[in-house]
Amino acid sequence: MALSLQEQLLKAGLTNEKKAKKAKKNSKKTRDLKREVKAAAEEKRQAQLQKDKALNEEIKRQAEQKAIQAQIKQLIEMNSLELPGSNKTVTYNFTDDNKVKTLEVSDKIQKQLASGLLSIVRVSQAEDDYAVIPSVVSDKIALRDESVLVAQNQLEEPDEDDPYADYVIPDDLMW
Repeated sequence: MALSLQEQLLKAGLTNEKKAKKAKKNSKKTRDLKREVKAAAEEKRQAQLQKDKALNEEIKRQAEQKAIQAQIKQLIEMNSLELPGSNKTVTYNFTDDNKVKTLEVSDKIQKQLASGLLSIVRVSQAEDDYAVIPSVVSDKIALRDESVLVAQNQLEEPDEDDPYADYVIPDDLMW
């Protein structure tokens, strides 16, 4: 039967019982301390992994938001209608953030805005810069970011119980 190193040292007389117990106690403390250090290091590593994961998700979210803004800008640039110069224009009033804004548009564009075929979108957040685009495109933009959409009239179905349905509203009626 093989003797442990501690037993061999005791037998040879190189150490005594008191020193052997003290060494055994110290080795147990060292093992416990190593276990605690290892657990603390693992906990710190897990915390760092969580922090890195959250940071990566934030960076990814910002990149997605930037891509969406680029898509919106491209949709507006490709589909915006050219507004007429100062001759033969009509002032079209709309609200943006509870403020009344105006655009100079042609009669045709005004009728299409009123009927819901065209919509007004904000080109940039910083300025009062607006564009008129088809409502089909503004619906696509609203799916990405609804805050860009400023004014869009909805086409209403005529009410069958409307007592004034037979009366025609004059085209030249201005409010």
